[in-house]
Amino acid sequence: MTPARRPTPRGRRRLTRGSIALIATSVAIVATGLLAGFRVDLYDVAPDDPAARASELTTNDVVGIRTFAPGDDVTVTTDVVYGTQSDGALLTLDVCSPTPPRSTSTPDPSDTALDGTARDDTARGGTARGDTADGVAGGSADAVLPGAGTDTGTEAEAAMPSDAATSAPEHSLLPAVISVHGGSWARGDKGNSDWRLVCEWLASEGFVAYSVNYRLVPDAVFPAAIDDLKLAVEWVRDLDNAEEYGIDPNQIGAFGGSAGGNLVALLGTSGRGALTTDARIAAVAELSGPVDLRASGLVNAVDGLTRITRNYLGCTNINRCAQSVDASASSRLDRSDPPVFIGTSSDEFIPLSQSTEYAAQLESLGIRTELVVVPGDLHSIGILDEGMRTRVASFLHAELGW
Repeated sequence: MTPARRPTPRGRRRLTRGSIALIATSVAIVATGLLAGFRVDLYDVAPDDPAARASELTTNDVVGIRTFAPGDDVTVTTDVVYGTQSDGALLTLDVCSPTPPRSTSTPDPSDTALDGTARDDTARGGTARGDTADGVAGGSADAVLPGAGTDTGTEAEAAMPSDAATSAPEHSLLPAVISVHGGSWARGDKGNSDWRLVCEWLASEGFVAYSVNYRLVPDAVFPAAIDDLKLAVEWVRDLDNAEEYGIDPNQIGAFGGSAGGNLVALLGTSGRGALTTDARIAAVAELSGPVDLRASGLVNAVDGLTRITRNYLGCTNINRCAQSVDASASSRLDRSDPPVFIGTSSDEFIPLSQSTEYAAQLESLGIRTELVVVPGDLHSIGILDEGMRTRVASFLHAELGW
């Protein structure tokens, strides 16, 4: 694994600007605290214990994202400040960009029409579902509508384009992907070895990836984490920041695993209407995300998942937890929400019903959906092997205008 690269001059300018903003925010926070008789100190939202910064994968095996070998075609800028919160949280992200960056001249309006007419209509219209090799319901970018046929196993994967990043138009602004780590909403870090690989993989596919840290339990409970992610999207979309990293602010997607899968799914349901304003995003890809945190959604869950969820929501009893509704993407969907890719394994500790029922909900609303179920019990980015990476990248390319 290659070490993090030193920030580019552009990245250092952003850090300097962020530091100025941080100083101003700190003064305001401290002044408010003194007037109230107490002082709020800024704190890094990453866990203090280095061991708690590790990814959600509990195996030491080389599986999933660990099978990705980063090259020299990505530049990583670390610890960019994207904001602070009133409780003193200092929020940072890492930026992984394709190197050398493509020209960032304004694309032809016909290439980025908000109605998506320049995109592949077959990729955007309706739901893509199929069957995986083991017979479990799944989907792919080449799958057809139910009843019209299926694609299976390695044949479907072989049909996927593998050179999407290199074939992108040279003149285009790049699409952006917000990358959200897992860790039971209580652990993990944007820069641990596994999620750094996720960031570099997304950049190698031609996206500008923003690997985001957010507030964790026990320092903060719901809705702190989703509030942080909304702030991150708004920061990425800001025209000055978008110009600095060469991204199209109208083409922002999100990718997450485990607790991060829950958060990006919830982010996709935030707000209504156009996917190009405020904290709205244009595509969601989630792996092993618990999308229904209500008691009814956790009926078949292991006790550990219920306990983790209670801690995250700040509830002592999941049966009497009003926050569980707002924290569940499955309870917040509307027809204006973006397309969703769902990946999971058949026997992991997140109940399979979470994914299959969510896919059915999305389909019923006419939201483009891909559901891919793989055999075994690997979790989150543990299933992000070459085949799954191809599927996720193909989905994001299709939905973010490439």
